[in-house]
Amino acid sequence: MAPVKLYGPTLSWNVTRCVAALEEAGVEYELVPINFGTGEHKSPEHVARNPFGQVPALQDGDLYVWESRAICKYACRKNKPELLKEGNLEESAMVDVWLEVEAHQYTSALSPILFECLIHPMLGGATDQKVIDENLVKLKKVLEVYEARLTKCKYLAGDFLSLADLNHVSATLCLAATPYASLFDAYPHVKAWWSDMLAKPSVQKVAALMKPSS
Repeated sequence: MAPVKLYGPTLSWNVTRCVAALEEAGVEYELVPINFGTGEHKSPEHVARNPFGQVPALQDGDLYVWESRAICKYACRKNKPELLKEGNLEESAMVDVWLEVEAHQYTSALSPILFECLIHPMLGGATDQKVIDENLVKLKKVLEVYEARLTKCKYLAGDFLSLADLNHVSATLCLAATPYASLFDAYPHVKAWWSDMLAKPSVQKVAALMKPSS
């Protein structure tokens, strides 16, 4: 069977979010870079893959899937459904809950910090400290909930690794490149969970992809 193709640059944490799921699910895949500098993401060829002209997009035979979290679910559902716990109503409900928390609580607070610390300077813009400070307050409140949850179980959805944990990987790795890399130190159970995640080969593969080439 031909490998699936994942389109997008590894500088995008939406692209590398998919890599974490593909790696953990044991999917054979090919990374196909998309050049934003030349506007390739808005080309007819890429819009045929993702009608919004964004990344990532996944090609599996004749099927195209876009939106990073949908790609992650597809990869798990097809190749390693235990990462979704779909055979167990209660466990799958907890996976779903923490997938939603990642998207709407955790990453929604973290992304503005990453944009201000990493993306805006890369594009020659100025960092807006007010935006960072406001979202740090939000993120710390979110981490209080995570800390309470992780006192009760090893991973977010329970005592089992799931896509809910993996979907945190790419953005959290980016946090390490900001002045706020030590944020988890105030939350010992969150820090232990993240240390456990960092030891996983799938996460190490993502981390290696995200390192800028020398």
